[in-house]
Amino acid sequence: MTTYRDAMREALRDALIRDDRVFLMGEDVGAYGGCFGVSRGLLEEFGPVRIRDTPLSESAFVGAGIGAALGGLRPVVEIMTVNFSLLALDQILNNAATLRHMSGGQLGVPLVIRMATGAGRQLAAQHSHSLEAFYAHIPGLRVISPATVADARGMLWTALQDPDPVLIFEPIALYNSEGDLPPDPGPVDIDRAIIRRAGTDVTLVAYGGTLRVAEAAADELAGDGVAAEVIDLRSLRPLDETTVLESIARTHRLVIVDEGWRSVGIAAEIAARAAEHAYYDLDAPIARVCTAEVPIPYARQLEEAALPQPGTVADAVRKAVG
Repeated sequence: MTTYRDAMREALRDALIRDDRVFLMGEDVGAYGGCFGVSRGLLEEFGPVRIRDTPLSESAFVGAGIGAALGGLRPVVEIMTVNFSLLALDQILNNAATLRHMSGGQLGVPLVIRMATGAGRQLAAQHSHSLEAFYAHIPGLRVISPATVADARGMLWTALQDPDPVLIFEPIALYNSEGDLPPDPGPVDIDRAIIRRAGTDVTLVAYGGTLRVAEAAADELAGDGVAAEVIDLRSLRPLDETTVLESIARTHRLVIVDEGWRSVGIAAEIAARAAEHAYYDLDAPIARVCTAEVPIPYARQLEEAALPQPGTVADAVRKAVG
């Protein structure tokens, strides 16, 4: 068994070995080994040129990563937690996402930005955001979220092959989770969603940290004789609506699980597309199970109450199937 954290570390190590242009930069990624321990040991193996500790200035080091990408390197920039990415939003939105368009295709920014996202670790309101929807809104970016150990291991190399910026959202709550890796893990598709569990009665759509919530709900529902099909989106921009719509055509019901807030979020986007393209396939209203629209509480029981839980998802499915 391998932890999500170790899978990410092996993905970084593999990329550093395979391509001399790859380097890692960010706050505490070197001597400290990363805020969540993902880069532990890499400084000793690859040295300070390729594992670069940066000052506490997200705008500066994301900008430096953009410059390095324009210069032909393949930087991996780690932003400690997603809330800090807002300090670099100008660089991400106005530079990384737009330079190919504004240069008429002459300039690409092959930059990968990794950041921890989500709640579940009692890090309180300022460090528990799920802001994937902010970035999935922006043309010029690719936004992905590995939900399994295998995807954590395989998505980074695929992202590094992209000629444009890729943002990888790593759920904080998954770093200690464990899973099996194939003996020879390879690159993972970041274009299409994947069906994690086949079913006939309802389509359950999730991504990142909510995949395990959806799977736990599907286990509970199986005891009631309800077969839920669980889809892991993997990519939030571009969004693989085809896999979702094909599933709805089979199950005729849709429940979306999203750790982001309900208003103007990923779940809202999926619901809108289903209403636009699968209206006549639906036999029940679309349901969304999202985080409560409050700053994430610190107290564990309140944090858990604010987040989507398997029981809440199962109740939404029961209502949908009547």
